[in-house]
Amino acid sequence: MRLDKYLKVSRLIKRRTVANDACDAGRVTINGKVAKASVDVKEGDVIEIEFGNRSVKVRVLDVKDTVKKEEAADMFEYI
Repeated sequence: MRLDKYLKVSRLIKRRTVANDACDAGRVTINGKVAKASVDVKEGDVIEIEFGNRSVKVRVLDVKDTVKKEEAADMFEYI
C-alpha cells in the first residue's frame, strides 16, 4: 500500500492530500530514510512523521485497505 494512503487509513494524518504534502516536504521517513508518498508500506516498517516541533514514531503492525475508526489504532504501535 502507498505511504500516503496508509497514513490516511490508519488515521495518523486526516487527509491523503495532507499526507502527500508531508511526504513531498521530506517530513516523513520510513526505516530512517526520507520517503516519497508512493513508497510501499509493509508490516514491520518504522514510520516517523515530523509535526512542527514534535515527531511521532510508529511501527506498522497491519496493512489494510479499509478499517473502521475504532480499529485504525490496531494498525500501528507507538515507539
